[in-house]
Amino acid sequence: MARTFVDRLDHVAGAGIEGTVRLKHRRRLARIGQVSALDPPRDGSLWAAAAAPRSGCALDVLIDGSEALPRIAAALEGARSHVHVAGWHVTPRFGLTRDDGARRLRDVLGELAERVDVRVLLWAGAPLPVFKPTRSQVREARDELVRGTRIRCVLDARERPMHCHHEKLVIVDGEVAFAGGIDLTTLAGDRFDTPEHRVRAGLGWHDAGTCLRGPAVADVAGHFAARWGEVDGTPAPVPSPPPGPAGDVELQVLRTIPERVYDFAPRGDFGILEAYTRALRAARSVVYLENQFLWSPEIVAILRDKLAHPPSDEFRLVVLLPSRPNNGEDDTRGQLSVLADADDGAHRFLATTISSRTGQVTSPLYVHAKVGIVDDRWLTVGSANLNEHSLFNDTEVNVATTDPALARDTRLRLWAEHLETTVEAVGGPPHRVVDELWRPVAAEQLARRRSGAPPTHRLCELPGVSRRARTIRGPLKSLADDG
Repeated sequence: MARTFVDRLDHVAGAGIEGTVRLKHRRRLARIGQVSALDPPRDGSLWAAAAAPRSGCALDVLIDGSEALPRIAAALEGARSHVHVAGWHVTPRFGLTRDDGARRLRDVLGELAERVDVRVLLWAGAPLPVFKPTRSQVREARDELVRGTRIRCVLDARERPMHCHHEKLVIVDGEVAFAGGIDLTTLAGDRFDTPEHRVRAGLGWHDAGTCLRGPAVADVAGHFAARWGEVDGTPAPVPSPPPGPAGDVELQVLRTIPERVYDFAPRGDFGILEAYTRALRAARSVVYLENQFLWSPEIVAILRDKLAHPPSDEFRLVVLLPSRPNNGEDDTRGQLSVLADADDGAHRFLATTISSRTGQVTSPLYVHAKVGIVDDRWLTVGSANLNEHSLFNDTEVNVATTDPALARDTRLRLWAEHLETTVEAVGGPPHRVVDELWRPVAAEQLARRRSGAPPTHRLCELPGVSRRARTIRGPLKSLADDG
């Protein structure tokens, strides 16, 4: 009886807090004429109105650091006119490759700066030393990066209070751009990891990024130039899009920019929120999310409705999250309980995590990827987490496409990696793969973990264990950086 009363009280408190947060966001966006990001027209389009789709592009999804970072290194080596980098943080001694020819990031950029324009735009760091990187740590990294070189590095402190600049961009010659979740840093963990995720000395790291060519590169370059111009006061070059198509993919570059941070976007830009809203509302058969956090009440409300009123018998929702995020763990677990309650035993929803594994030995693996796939017809990859920081308060850049082949290929590659099998083995109907592979493996590994038996797989079910009232920490954690 007491437990039932506590659960009911918890449900009421949690729902009230979530409602208050959503109302606050709606009023805020209404004041600046951006409420359509929360409730875009139900016109059937998966494109956010905030950004023009660009045709004639090439888009590669790069999974894990071992694929993404050497691609960045190769592009840098071929730079002819300029290299522009924007990030949450960089480590000057970071290695883009891990072979006999590996070199430190500062040496690569320093050598390039002798012949091309090299600019690095970093978040200035936390103004209060309650989380990392602090402003003094960022200044030390900046000084080490530029010392004895022609690298130009500026620190951007134009943030909403206690939030950050979270995007991760590398632009080379205005012809190729990398956008995604991978920072060129070792802060909090080494980003260079392989799809096998073998146990290693440090924290394992699962992530994803993109490489794009074609007209959309100008959108990424234009965003960098606009930020650089306001912070440094000098213009950065914005080359014209290269003539002719680079590929056959249509995509759009999406952003989060809070209002009243930059003069070039006084009303902000909430295109990532709009894009997720459009895609998730339109979902019919499968939603697959990889993210560092899942405690946006707006996103959870859409997913909850899908589970409570499934659009088809085959509808499935699978999420991959870190087992212990660096903050917001209780908020994410509370929202998982919301989704589990909406599923009500129908087994349409599955929350999972992964570990590094070599044989029967496991170690922590941090899920830092920000990937969304809906019905194999919409795909987004970028820097935005599914929380208040990334959808409302930090600067972020995502890439989204409605290319069905690319969306499906990315899902299959990720599912094969996490299920430790082949792409062919996960190529069947998504609902059957979830029911026959994902769920049995994840459930067995959770049971083994609870019994103390050695693991036989790196995938594991992630139970929702926190009470909903603990989502009150979500608004409070808006005062802290996500990393």
